[in-house]
Amino acid sequence: MVLSSGLPFDDFRALLANLPGPDDGAAEAVRAREATLTKPAGSLGRLEAIAEWLAAWTGRPPAVTRPLVAVFAGNHGVTNKGVSPFPASVTAQMVENFAAGGAAINQICIAHDLGLKVFDMALDMPTGDITEEAALDERSCAATMAFGMEAIAGGTDLLCIGEMGIGNTTIAAAICHGLYGGEAADWVGPGTGADEAGVARKTDAVARAVALHGAHLKDPLEVLRRLGGREIAAMAGAILAARVERIPVIIDGYVSTSAAAVLHAANPAALDHCLIGHVSAEPGHRRLVERLGMEPLLDLGMRLGEGTGAALAAGIVKAAAQCHSGMATFEQAGISGKDG
Repeated sequence: MVLSSGLPFDDFRALLANLPGPDDGAAEAVRAREATLTKPAGSLGRLEAIAEWLAAWTGRPPAVTRPLVAVFAGNHGVTNKGVSPFPASVTAQMVENFAAGGAAINQICIAHDLGLKVFDMALDMPTGDITEEAALDERSCAATMAFGMEAIAGGTDLLCIGEMGIGNTTIAAAICHGLYGGEAADWVGPGTGADEAGVARKTDAVARAVALHGAHLKDPLEVLRRLGGREIAAMAGAILAARVERIPVIIDGYVSTSAAAVLHAANPAALDHCLIGHVSAEPGHRRLVERLGMEPLLDLGMRLGEGTGAALAAGIVKAAAQCHSGMATFEQAGISGKDG
């Protein structure tokens, strides 16, 4: 790859400008088989569209054999501004809980037979306080995106993206405010349970951060490095790598979707291989999903993070694939079709 300027982000700009598209032939094969299955046409609703989506992005008949939930954990300097009711130390404590099998995401992965990997994104080195400085420099942000790209190195055919990071709903709100404008309050919510005063502190932090970095926010990758965090950059890298490797992706809640939004802002087709697993109770998430023009699979009032909504949605995606591949055709079952 020839770099135009040698800057760390150039490789990612090149990838985003040359994304592979869907396999239309594989999608058409799904549509043709769907018409022969033992059910009225369209009766499985969105499950039928999901089966087609799986085929389009894997280039083969719908199947999920190696699903993976990748959870990225990061800490943020802005937590010093009192934006969360929990201390930053909880991030590392929760990573230990994931490793011990004691978190909600562990149970959902067991229930749906999903693999789980958790990535500690230098928790002992919080990013810069975005109200005072950039979260990351360009080289560090690019390296973190590259690290995230390696999340799929072990092989998977369905990637669920999740995160853990005290203070990162403030980061998500700052990214959205930086990308889309409006008022800071449009994007801020209670997160892990902030009270009215806490929400006010979050709103102030988001407004100050975007004002500080405002002159540099026309470039989505600059939004990511200035207002984001290590887990955000790693998730963006993982989503991008999945596209290059033709791996379908399920995105979790507000924070995960904010990472995806950076890619979408750089190339509106960048999330065509993605589904939004759920819409969370965080008010900014619903606004963001609508802005992206995507339809979540679930709406359960959840706001935990950890990839939990994406993992629940993976069960639906697995069922969609199994219905398509496992159902008999009218001919196989000896059942009369609509015209016979």
